[in-house]
This record gives sequence, C-alpha cells and structure tokens, in this order.
Amino acid sequence: MTIPKGFLVSVGGAEDKGTDLEKGFIQQDRLKFFELGILSNIIHLTQHDKDSSVEVITTASSIPDEVADNYREAFEKLGCSNVGHMRIRTREDASKPEYIERIKNCDCVMLSGGNQLRLSSIFGGTELLDILKQRYETEKFVIAGTSAGAMAMSNTMIYEGSAAKAHLKGEVKITTGLGLMQNVIIDSHFDKRGRFNRLAQAVSAYPGAIGIGLGEDTGVIVSEGSNLKAIGSGSVVIVDGKNIDHNNIADIELGKPISVENIIVHIMSEGDLYDLRKRKFVGTPVEVKVED
Repeated sequence: MTIPKGFLVSVGGAEDKGTDLEKGFIQQDRLKFFELGILSNIIHLTQHDKDSSVEVITTASSIPDEVADNYREAFEKLGCSNVGHMRIRTREDASKPEYIERIKNCDCVMLSGGNQLRLSSIFGGTELLDILKQRYETEKFVIAGTSAGAMAMSNTMIYEGSAAKAHLKGEVKITTGLGLMQNVIIDSHFDKRGRFNRLAQAVSAYPGAIGIGLGEDTGVIVSEGSNLKAIGSGSVVIVDGKNIDHNNIADIELGKPISVENIIVHIMSEGDLYDLRKRKFVGTPVEVKVED
C-alpha cells in the first residue's frame, strides 16, 4: 500500500476567517486565529508556508466570487497573498488547460462549501482530479475542504438527508465522492445541525467505513493517509461500525426506523489523534505538572 506524502484537511464548515480581528479583538481572538486557527494550520502544512500558492475552488458554491473573496482576505491576514480563484462551474471548465496548469503548480487547494454533489459530478473522472490525487500521493501537497468540500473527499459520500428523518431507512442518500480517502464517510456541521443519526445510518449501511462527524470551526488533518489529528474549537465524532451485531437496515421497508446494536463512538477535541488503519483512538498525551 502506498502511503501518501501529502495532507488532507477536512473541515466541518464555518471556520474562523479572522472576522473578530475587525471588531476590536482581544488577545485570545488573535491567538485563536493566527496560531491555532484552521486556516493557519493549513498554511503551515504547505511546502512554502506563507509563500505558498493556494487555489480556492468554489465549484460547490452558489456564490463563488463572494466565497473566493472571503478566503483571499482570510489567507492574506495570515500573510499568504498568493491566493487564486478557480471558478470551475462545469465539466468543460474542469478540462481547461489554464486550470490544469494551475493545479500542477500550486501548493494547496481549498474546496469551498456548498453542494457536494456538484463536486463529485463535475470532477469525477477528470484529468484535474487525477492530478490532485497523484500530487497528494507523491508530494507534500495539501488538499483542504470545508463543509461540502470535506464531505466530498471520501469515496463514500452523503449528499442528502434531513436530520429530523435520518433514523428512517432511505432518508440518507449516499453516492460516490472524489475518492481522496477510502473507507470513511464524512459529515459536516455535525453538532449544530444534529447529524448523528445521519452518520449512524450511513455507517450502518457501510459498516466497513468509519464515520467522521465534524463540528463547525473544527476539522481533522489526515497525514500518511490514516493518521487523524483534530483541530479547531469544537468536537470531532468518530462512528465505527466494526462491532455492529444486530442491524435491521437490510430487512426493513423504506421509511421504517433502523435499529443498530454496538456502534462504537469516540469524541475528539483539539490535538486528539485517531488511527484510521487500526481503528484506534489515540488521544492526546496529558502533561503532568509537578509542583516544587
């Protein structure tokens, strides 16, 4: 198995873009954004740090120019001014030589939020996606995605599902994502939109996959293809179906409530580690202070 040399950063949406700095910030806000913030983490992972070239891909968004401007301003606050906007709206756009060349030469791509089905339907099977995968596997290349951009990273992707009805069979719609990560299912805005049942149903249908629920302003850095590190201000929820015993999802009719026994759940906060390959929560070493 080839171990990727690059990094994936999956974010649950609504990441801090430094807006508090414009309101008369306190020192804690400054520390949170410049040293601990998700966008800061992304820049520090790149090959050339603040001198890196970042391409914001707004394919998923219905307001691409506004989203691109917001990211450009946020990255510039962090000292990274080489930020481009790849305004890819169709499969024809995705094959344009200009965009292919820019993907070959940048240090990082940022997939915006919006509709993850647009990402999978526009990029699936394209040369551009092949280049992204190849660079991620062979170089210190960073692929970041927020909300829809995060959910589309996996090979198995949730594209629809009301949280209120997610306990009913068939209410969670699943398709093929971009395939940057295998055997995981990612959900975003996890806490705020009450999406535990949605991810639990997805894992019940695909128990070989590990569910990753990302809170807002929260994410995971994936290194070496399987090492997860939680970042941001909220929680990351891991849903593991490897020990599922009773599972009625294959036998009940559409619209009936599912029942599942023995799902494993982990809750991670900033700095915690999880090994996808071993399906093991590692946690964070606790510093013990010895008093004189």
